[in-house]
Amino acid sequence: MSFIDGLMSRTPAPIRALSMRHHELIKFAIIGGSMMLFDMAIFYSLSLTVLEAKPVVAKIISGVLATIVSYVLNREWAFKNRGGRQTHHEAMLFFAISGVGVVLQAAPLFVANNLFDVRNSVDVKQLVIIDFVLGYIIGNLIQMAFRFWALRRFAFPETDLNSTPSDAAGLEPAPAPTPE
Repeated sequence: MSFIDGLMSRTPAPIRALSMRHHELIKFAIIGGSMMLFDMAIFYSLSLTVLEAKPVVAKIISGVLATIVSYVLNREWAFKNRGGRQTHHEAMLFFAISGVGVVLQAAPLFVANNLFDVRNSVDVKQLVIIDFVLGYIIGNLIQMAFRFWALRRFAFPETDLNSTPSDAAGLEPAPAPTPE
């Protein structure tokens, strides 16, 4: 019995049913949380050193790197039972959707820094807190909601295992031949 199976067998039935129904969302959130920590480590390493004057650039670099790792994890774990697309098409959609997500995540930082000029009016301690709230709480909530919806809808669509190839293409099946 695997660790997950053992954990699920000890979980109360209502919670078990809820977690089984939303297993993709739970896996997506675990990957997202892990990538947030990965992203945060890269962002703060860059924004507090070599890209101190360019936090939006640091955020985009950290977001792109986290997105690459996220693709592999989502494809192989969170959405492994979905598919139906060729890998290159799926990857292109994933990265396009995630690119929009990176922009959505960086948007609150952009607004604060370029419209309200917060970098010049606070000390480093306040700046770290502001960057965290804008980039990792507000920005992540916006981009995660968008990405979960868009990835399920476009990059990793539900496949109907009972359909024929003509059904998958949206064509009517040919009528069965009549016996003569």
